[in-house]
Amino acid sequence: MNKIVTISREYGAGGSSIGKIVADNLGYEFYDHKLIFEAARQANVDIESQLKWDERVPANFGFAQSLFDLKNKSLSEKLFNAQKEVIHKIGNKGNCVIVGRNANTILSAYDHTLHVFIHGDENWRIEWMKSKTPDVPEEKIREQLHSIDKIRKKYCSHYTNTEFGDSDYYDISLRTSKLGIDKASEIICDLVKNTI
Repeated sequence: MNKIVTISREYGAGGSSIGKIVADNLGYEFYDHKLIFEAARQANVDIESQLKWDERVPANFGFAQSLFDLKNKSLSEKLFNAQKEVIHKIGNKGNCVIVGRNANTILSAYDHTLHVFIHGDENWRIEWMKSKTPDVPEEKIREQLHSIDKIRKKYCSHYTNTEFGDSDYYDISLRTSKLGIDKASEIICDLVKNTI
C-alpha cells in the first residue's frame, strides 16, 4: 500500500527538516522546493520566474492586478497548475513526503494520506532559523517569519480556497517549540506505520 505524507509549515518551524527525517526513516521519496523545478520544466517556464512565484500570488492581486498585470497573473497560475500536476503524479506513485505547495489540499481525495501542519512559537522559530542562518540578523529573521507566513496564507487562500493552518485541512498539528524536531518526526513516523 502506497502512503503519502504532506507537511505544511510555518516558516522556521522545522517542517522541511522533519519531512526529510520522516522520509529517510520510512524509506520514502522526499519532495520540497525541488518540485518547483520539475513544474517549471513541464510548464516550459524559466526557473527564475518559477522561483519568483513559488508559494506566492501576484503582490497586488485583485482588481487592479487583473486589469493591469494579466501577464503575471497568467504566469503564476500556469506555474501553480504545473506544480499541481507534478504533485498528482508524485501522489499517484505514493510512498513519499511532500513539504509545502498546498499538497494537503491538492491530494485531499487520496487514500492512505497523513496531512500534517508544523508550527511553533515565534521565539523558538527565530532561534531555529538563527541556528540555520547564523549570519542573518535576528531582526531580519523576525521580518522573514512574518512576511513568509503572510505570503503562504495568501497563496493557500488564493489557490485552494482553504485557510493555511486551519485544523479542518490537516490530520494532525504539531508544535515543534514544544515537541522538538526529533519527537515530531517520531510521531509522524508512528502514525504512518500504524494508522494510515
